[in-house]
Amino acid sequence: MNYDFTEIEAKWQKYWAENQTFKAENNSDKEKFYVLDMFPYPSGAGLHVGHPLGYIASDIYARYKRHKGFNVLHPMGYDSFGLPAEQYAIQTGQHPAITTETNIARYRDQLDKIGFSFDWSREVRTSTPEYYKWTQWIFIQLFNSWYNNDTNKAEDIATLTALFEKEGNATVNAVSDEDIIAFTAEEWYAFDTKEQQEILLQYRLTYLADTEVNWCPGLGTVLANDEIVNGVSERGGHPVIRKKMTQWSMRISAYAQRLLDDLTTVDWPQPLKDSQTNWIGRSQGASAVFNVIASEAKQSHRIDVFTTRPDTIFGVSFMTLAPEHELVAKITTPEQKAEVEAYIEATAKRSERERMADVKTISGAFTGSYAEHPFTQEPVPIWIGDYVLAGYGTGAVMAVPCGDQRDYDFAKKFNIAIPNVFEGVDISEEAHADKDKTVIANSDFLNGLPYKKAMKLAIYELEKIGQGKGKINYRLRDAVFSRQRYWGEPFPVYYVDGMPQMLDSKFLPLALPEVDKYLPTETGEPPLGNAKEWYWLQYGDEGKVVSEEEFNSSSPSGRLGGELELNTMPGWAGSSFYFNRYMDPNNTETIFSEDAINYWQDVDLYIGGSEHATGHLLYARFWQKFLFDKGVVPKNEFAKKLINQGMITGTSAFVYRIHTLDKKAIFIPKKLIPGNFPLEDEISSIYGYQIKDLMKITFQDDKTESKLLYKIQKIHADVSLVNASDELDIEGFKNWRSEYAGAEFITEEDGVFKVSREVEKMSKSKYNVVSPDSICVDYGADSLRLYEMFLGPLEQSKPWNTAGITGTHGFLKKLWRLYHSGENGAFYVTNSLPSEGSGEDLKTLHKTIKKVEEDIENFSFNTSVSTFMIAVNELSAQKCTSREVLEALIVLVSPYAPHIAEELWSKLGHTASISTAPFPKFEASHLVESSKEYPVSFNGKMRFKLELPMDFTKDQIEEAVMAHEKTIQQLAGRAPKKVIIVPGKIINIVG
Repeated sequence: MNYDFTEIEAKWQKYWAENQTFKAENNSDKEKFYVLDMFPYPSGAGLHVGHPLGYIASDIYARYKRHKGFNVLHPMGYDSFGLPAEQYAIQTGQHPAITTETNIARYRDQLDKIGFSFDWSREVRTSTPEYYKWTQWIFIQLFNSWYNNDTNKAEDIATLTALFEKEGNATVNAVSDEDIIAFTAEEWYAFDTKEQQEILLQYRLTYLADTEVNWCPGLGTVLANDEIVNGVSERGGHPVIRKKMTQWSMRISAYAQRLLDDLTTVDWPQPLKDSQTNWIGRSQGASAVFNVIASEAKQSHRIDVFTTRPDTIFGVSFMTLAPEHELVAKITTPEQKAEVEAYIEATAKRSERERMADVKTISGAFTGSYAEHPFTQEPVPIWIGDYVLAGYGTGAVMAVPCGDQRDYDFAKKFNIAIPNVFEGVDISEEAHADKDKTVIANSDFLNGLPYKKAMKLAIYELEKIGQGKGKINYRLRDAVFSRQRYWGEPFPVYYVDGMPQMLDSKFLPLALPEVDKYLPTETGEPPLGNAKEWYWLQYGDEGKVVSEEEFNSSSPSGRLGGELELNTMPGWAGSSFYFNRYMDPNNTETIFSEDAINYWQDVDLYIGGSEHATGHLLYARFWQKFLFDKGVVPKNEFAKKLINQGMITGTSAFVYRIHTLDKKAIFIPKKLIPGNFPLEDEISSIYGYQIKDLMKITFQDDKTESKLLYKIQKIHADVSLVNASDELDIEGFKNWRSEYAGAEFITEEDGVFKVSREVEKMSKSKYNVVSPDSICVDYGADSLRLYEMFLGPLEQSKPWNTAGITGTHGFLKKLWRLYHSGENGAFYVTNSLPSEGSGEDLKTLHKTIKKVEEDIENFSFNTSVSTFMIAVNELSAQKCTSREVLEALIVLVSPYAPHIAEELWSKLGHTASISTAPFPKFEASHLVESSKEYPVSFNGKMRFKLELPMDFTKDQIEEAVMAHEKTIQQLAGRAPKKVIIVPGKIINIVG
């Protein structure tokens, strides 16, 4: 009977779906285990073979834990809001919900065909009102909370209001805006309602503020740093500029220290922890105040700076502000205005990430103003430079060119004086990390002091003159939370007298309205400004969304409402709590029940990509800590263990085009080109085309002079058009790329055209994507699952080679034959005990149990596949037909290749799914050797080997060896002088 994987896999996928085999219960006597994947964004391209790598690994572990008797939660859903669907809607006019639904259906079909044990009854989609109702609810909780530094947790805003009413804000120790005015209780009561709301907004955990953002005019929206590549949008390649806009922000900075400290409590990869640590960027130092020297025309301002080296303050020779700093426009002199404005305009085109990474480019402009040194009262020139970021620290630095490389390079570029107050002393932080060097500075109170004492004394002196204080600073900035998009969660916010008001939770969800177009309005408002109905009208306990006309025409008596927020939430909103919602996804009354959250608690194993280290994973930890503070969740961290799966790379195919003056496309195999860019003197003609007919370019680098080269373009070819021998389907290529329909291909001697190959990231833009669909059709899902695990360690990147899957497919056919050794390949398993005598089949089984269990616990799935292959080879050689052995073996294989395992389990007579079978128990006794093969030596030279029982005594060993015919032959009648025996090791006969 042949292994018909197509029929088998379809049969069991249908069985799992109809019987909800993998449905988890919220109340169970079993111990819980929660296995989670980072849920995908459902793109139109669907899955390629790189995507399932982490899913297969998590599925193996989830199935293993079920075999171990756990109640396993293994859910799946979709992060279904996002820019791609919106851009497609702009291009086609089709509603994003329609394309999203289509893409999800494709994803679901692909996932099902790979045989994942997901509990689909818990599926969530971030774009459904039933789900984003709770995203909106969390936003409201954040708005109604503040961070109390005394209790080190978020508290209800009512407790803050109570403090204001009792004693003002003088004693309030909160995370808040920097420039908050001090007021008494009496003054608080004297403020009108709007003034009170404005003050509270400076303390709330989500708030409105003017913020520097990455604005993409081409997309009409704000972009996160990770949505920008080389200064343009990742989606569409549109230019991005820095722009100040009023945006909703999340006060994640309140949790900076806790986010750092609690990294020690989770089992996450150290490189990921390092990324978060560096992103949060804790540094200890001092804030210092430099007062701007006022001119007759301008008032005085203060510049606050943060420095980790306050002891270097006497080395300051200039100040640098970020071009976006709010003081730039106020302090720039008329003479410098044109230069400064031109520089700001140029800088706005560079993203923060570019500016941070660029350590070579030095640029800046002088404002024309000066600040007063807090100690010497000397004038310090104020410059702007894009190496200073508005979003880091205070957006201003005190430049010490004799101690900082960037400051030094800036000073040299613009001929700014460099005071040599630290001559002969290394003042770098690294130099003082573990040393007690002496600071030499131009001051009476710092000269000659050890480094650490100088730091403390500098802070003391700043505080004494009221020009600064000791401070801990974080690189982590508050997260901008507004997006000028349509396809995102609507804010549950309306405005009265310009101030934001929250919808009552009973009115949630606030659903996305219908719009005629998904672009910003003609007046520049976000796409929701196109909605015909987008005003909140409420009378008493009744509320609804209405048009502007209906809102304005309604009676004002008792009316509560106003224009709704036009921005939508960012993509990371819905993904910051989905792991908790999975615990009780169909609950319409609360975000989840106490029973569900208290049972599941947190994620035991989370598998996903390292690229989310400082995005999703940081925001999710922030929201988890907030919900913990509010008593909504029982754990401070949402995932105990995290594994970053490696990347499966693709083998790209390339062709080479030579450009001619007549612009005809000519393709030449790489091997026939004398060099990638052949020099004119290397060849006189190329296959019939004279040099004069070829387009030439001038090439120059830092090490060579200009050279005249032929223009040769390296072009990706779709790997589906290339066979296993790297031969290109030329006609297919011409049909695929219509612009090359008339191209000429110069072939090799045998008439074929071969491409060159390179390993790259698997991506549809590189045309090296391999679909899992075709693999499942040709080889089956079990072959795909085994092969992806067999490629190498889970955490490492590994190249894909479709030809290699024949190995795992061949193994499955051999496994099938092991159970079908009867007449004409019929299923044949005996109920007899394992073969008597040597017990080799039990030995094979139990060493396999031991190895596979160790591998799964250590996430070394690749070595398990090798172990299975060895076991099947050994059992086949042993002609094993024992039910005891073969039943246990198929349970071991089941997490990796569940379809074939279910089929064989059924053939063994079981009516329940194999997923309910207990994992085989390892018994060490089966690996204990019953005999030992001894090397028998004569005068130290081994002459033959003799197998003897392991429990023989020395006397029994000597008796057996002396009676052996080869010993008698060696001694030739002589009596041995000595017989040396070490049981279990050696036998040496000394003649």
